[in-house]
Amino acid sequence: MIPSKLFNYIVMTPREKAKELFRKFIAPTQQWDDVDGYITDEYNAKQCSLIAVDEILEMDLPILEEDADTFYDYWEEVKQEIEKL
Repeated sequence: MIPSKLFNYIVMTPREKAKELFRKFIAPTQQWDDVDGYITDEYNAKQCSLIAVDEILEMDLPILEEDADTFYDYWEEVKQEIEKL
């Protein structure tokens, strides 16, 4: 688990962050159906969330060396939580 004191800006648990990202991609991935109205596309929302996390993990961010493991561990945990959704 990530120590909360290390990154002051990380105020969500990995599970909370996963749910937040997933919710943010629900609306853009909805599809219109003439009979049922908007249909939620949870599969694509999940895939978009995973892509977003992969992009964060692949970025070359200016992070202090001693903080890098914690930063990447946090986002790996977020990714694992998204996969559980």
